[in-house]
Amino acid sequence: MSQLYLTPPVAALIFLGVVICGHNFRRVWKQQAPGWRKRAWIFGVPAAIGLIVLGFLPMKL
Repeated sequence: MSQLYLTPPVAALIFLGVVICGHNFRRVWKQQAPGWRKRAWIFGVPAAIGLIVLGFLPMKL
């Protein structure tokens, strides 16, 4: 388990993905066009997984 860590570039890419997915989730949620729940899940799940990864995996500098 000690070999499981994030490097700064990987962490930055995950953070960028979380920001993009989170922004799209919020946009879909506010517009509530037909089929919005499915698209909200599509954007929300990767954002949540990315936040969990960033929160619980250590970063190796």
